[in-house]
Amino acid sequence: MTKQIGVPPVGASTWTPKEREAYANDLDDPRALIAVSAASNRSKAEKDPTQWLSPYAGYWCAYVTSWIADKTRYQLTVDPAEQTALAERLAICPDQPITITLAR
Repeated sequence: MTKQIGVPPVGASTWTPKEREAYANDLDDPRALIAVSAASNRSKAEKDPTQWLSPYAGYWCAYVTSWIADKTRYQLTVDPAEQTALAERLAICPDQPITITLAR
C-alpha cells in the first residue's frame, strides 16, 4: 500500500455529512457496487474482514484487495486486528494486484 505523504489516515467518524454522502454515492470506482443476494448482504452487515468473508472462497482475494483499496482510497485507518486479518488473507493471494485511485 502506498501512503500519501502529509495526509494521515483517519476514521470516517471525523467526516462531515457531505464527505459521508460522497462516500456513500461514490460510483467512480468499479468495485463500488457488487450485486449480491439479500442473504449475503445481511450476513455481512457492518462486519469487516476480521468478522466476515464471503461464503464463496473464490471471491476472498478480490474482497480483501477491494477492502484495502477502499481503505486507501479514502485514507481510512486500519486497526491492528483488521491488519492481521488482511495480511493473513493476502498471504493466500500472491501477486494479486491492488489498483487504487485516491478519492480525496
